[in-house]
Amino acid sequence: MQIDEAKAQALTEKFDPEIRFRPLTPVATWIVSVLLVSLSVFHYYTAGFGLLRESTHRGVHLAFVLSLIFLVFGFNKSAYNRAPKSTWFAPGGVPLFDWVIALALALTVLYIPYIFEELAFKVGNPSTLDVAMGTILMVGLLEGTRRAMGWPLPIIAIVFMAYAMFGQSFPGLLKHAGNTWPQIVNHMYLTSQGVYGVAVGVVATYVFHFVLFGVLATRIGLGQLFLDVASAVAGRYAGGPAKVSVFGSAMFGMLSGSSIANAVTVGSLTIPAMIRVGYPRHFAAAVEAASSTGGQITPPIMGAAAFLMIEFLNIPYRDIALAATFPAFLYFFGMFMQVHFEAKRQNLRGLTEEEMPKLKESFRKRWPTLIPLFVLIGVLVSGRTPYLAAFAGITACIVVGMLNPAQRLRWRDLYDAFEIGAKYALAVGAAAGTVGIVIGVVTLTGVGFKVSFIVIAASQAIAGAAMMVLPDFMANMQTLTLIAALTMTGIVCILMGCGIPTTANYIIMVAVAAPTLVQLGVQPLAAHMFVFYFGILADLTPPVALAAYAAAGMAGSDPFQTGNTAFRLGISKLLVPFVFVFSPSLLLVLKGFTWTDFAITLVGCMIGLVLLSSAFSAYFLTNMQRWERWLFGIASLLFIAPGWQTAVAGLLVAAPATATQLVRWRRPPK
Repeated sequence: MQIDEAKAQALTEKFDPEIRFRPLTPVATWIVSVLLVSLSVFHYYTAGFGLLRESTHRGVHLAFVLSLIFLVFGFNKSAYNRAPKSTWFAPGGVPLFDWVIALALALTVLYIPYIFEELAFKVGNPSTLDVAMGTILMVGLLEGTRRAMGWPLPIIAIVFMAYAMFGQSFPGLLKHAGNTWPQIVNHMYLTSQGVYGVAVGVVATYVFHFVLFGVLATRIGLGQLFLDVASAVAGRYAGGPAKVSVFGSAMFGMLSGSSIANAVTVGSLTIPAMIRVGYPRHFAAAVEAASSTGGQITPPIMGAAAFLMIEFLNIPYRDIALAATFPAFLYFFGMFMQVHFEAKRQNLRGLTEEEMPKLKESFRKRWPTLIPLFVLIGVLVSGRTPYLAAFAGITACIVVGMLNPAQRLRWRDLYDAFEIGAKYALAVGAAAGTVGIVIGVVTLTGVGFKVSFIVIAASQAIAGAAMMVLPDFMANMQTLTLIAALTMTGIVCILMGCGIPTTANYIIMVAVAAPTLVQLGVQPLAAHMFVFYFGILADLTPPVALAAYAAAGMAGSDPFQTGNTAFRLGISKLLVPFVFVFSPSLLLVLKGFTWTDFAITLVGCMIGLVLLSSAFSAYFLTNMQRWERWLFGIASLLFIAPGWQTAVAGLLVAAPATATQLVRWRRPPK
């Protein structure tokens, strides 16, 4: 299985709307290309030789991002279907008003760093020019976000701004005095609580650098090495290509942090192989989609989540990476078992010797590509800043790529990698700015505290009703209240994630929902991990399952059926967050950790996921009857629930079905 990088990039641009640019004339294409590479060079240089002043650094980043968005994303879909033609009203194939808006947004963004010394006198008393500049930026930011990723996130931001202005018209606890438009612009534009807040800061300081590292690491051959290792480890066994997909996407996802990029890159190889050995098309696509979304929860990159958690929780990166390790392992373990049982039920073959890669040959050619990854992780765990670690990793990629004769990195390859890295930054950069508006409304109005009160009151009411129905030995008011709050929070995270990217969803939910969980006794890191996991589920959940739809397009399968199957394969992402909330030892670094609790929780979860996978696949030692599947399903939940008492109950429930499976396995029908 050999990755064709040109084909993978073409597929990514086809299926990922966030990097699908409108056609431009050669001159405009060259201008955009230079701007994209300049953005990458700016971040690479500042990561190694010192960041600029906070407002300046964020301003330069946002100026590049917003200007480029209006050059590469059209106003509507028809802009992507027209042949590029340069005229006086559309230079380079870009309408003249888009050029004007791009320049205007760059000026409004850089206005804040320009007047930085005067900000102390302007905050709370903005001038007419300040309000005008802020208005242009906020309107342009919403439109840029709409162009890059659609309506959902801008609509959410508009609703929040309407709440900030007309709070006096809202009922009950949500009511507040309201704010004038200059007051809103003052908070969003002139302070660090809005557009220039933590969301843009994290993208400009951390996320961009690690995306660029992932692109370069893949370009020098590290992704191919991971895929070869996965093929050698799992390819020869039943349903081998699907197991390669799980292993390969787990390792490849550590580099990309992008579900769609992972799905099309690894999926271009594994999906045809899965179909070839006998997997249904929708199942093959679902395996790749579910595996690819796991990259966002897998250290060391984890998309943007790890670096956002550093900012929000003020804890070292190594603690976040450690905490994420075993939940990620359980996710891929649960998916691997479902793939295994499905292969056994359908009696599917593995890869033949001719289809297997030559691992020794691959290591001989590509072992130097591991050096940048070790450099990156080494600098991170040493306690130095993440952006310095990314600088070291990127530099190591460049050096290894230039010196490795087996897969030489040419200057053109380096230029392309810097261009692609910046492409991935545009949509997430606009989303970060728009999320800053949402967070600004939360801090301006205090709505987060009001939402927390409402959720806790509703959870207590639900728990009280459940107490009246459940037996005394099963009922615990505090536990039931927390379960109700977690369930409501999870549902909201999934619904929010259906329209906005994971990073934006995470930031909003951290501001609105995570404080509720903390008030109910959940440790902050566990609360943050919970909302993050549920936000990622939207990549698998119809109707907006982008990773599943991309994989379905490659497999030629029904997108909705693929999304439903991918959700089933990724079911552990739904269950594991509840586990580490109630048993924090699974996260290793939280208060109250004990090896005993950790072992009981981990082993119980693994047994439970095996039973649940069997129930879903209708196969354990042999084909399962319906009553056996029901017993295994109930027993799986008892094993997954923390505590040895529930594990014992699960053992008793699963025993009859296990016994009948053993009998039929030892005495197969003639």
